[in-house]
Amino acid sequence: MRALAVLLALLLWVVPAQAGPRPGFPFAPGERLTYAISWTVVPAGTAVLEVLPVGSRNGAPVLRFRGQARSNSFVDAFYKVRTSIDSETDFNLSRDLLYHSDQHEGSFHKEAVVEFQWDLARAVRSIHGETRHELFIWPPRAYDPLSMLFYFRTQPLVPGLVFEGPVTDGKKFVQGRATVGPVETVRTEAGEFRAFRVEPQVSEVGGVFRKSPNAKLTIWISDDERRLPVKVQSEVAVGHFTLELVRVEDLGPGWD
Repeated sequence: MRALAVLLALLLWVVPAQAGPRPGFPFAPGERLTYAISWTVVPAGTAVLEVLPVGSRNGAPVLRFRGQARSNSFVDAFYKVRTSIDSETDFNLSRDLLYHSDQHEGSFHKEAVVEFQWDLARAVRSIHGETRHELFIWPPRAYDPLSMLFYFRTQPLVPGLVFEGPVTDGKKFVQGRATVGPVETVRTEAGEFRAFRVEPQVSEVGGVFRKSPNAKLTIWISDDERRLPVKVQSEVAVGHFTLELVRVEDLGPGWD
């Protein structure tokens, strides 16, 4: 079930009615997307993606995102999952500033913080408050897995596009790659969507994907101004996981 957190990080990558989106951004603070998680055909839990209110770092405004995964009571009985990921970027979503993950999965617990020190072109990764890695980053631009999803949502999509972008978890730095496929009809509890079929490259992803030679990850992104991730599906050695959008909420405050 640790794959739940991996999927959330990869994600885990109704347009707000009361707050207009920032020009060029299909989302606004207050957006909350809720997903149902299933393992093969068994309901396994829920995941939530949020755009948090604009924050501040060193006197400058920052964008803040959050992703959470939670197993249901059935799965809790043998493998309880409570995982949260937070990300901060500059206000233009051009690079990461801070990445924080708190994983509780069965008996496993790890809290990791990655601080991006752009004046030194490096990322410093700490585990439970202890510095473990210092990673050189060049060019001076990178995203964590969560912020990359939101950055991807800002991009114009067409079938056949190969999207690339720098991604890091503070331990290694890779050039993320995803291929945009055709537009398909996807039906979820949240409604019917026309969505691009997107296939990220998973060869550089660890955990269950590394252990599955034929692993595959597919994300469907809505073909409209919202660019909603409406469905995620993985195929790995232990079965397949699916996340389906069940609810879209605007909880304010937007860009005001």
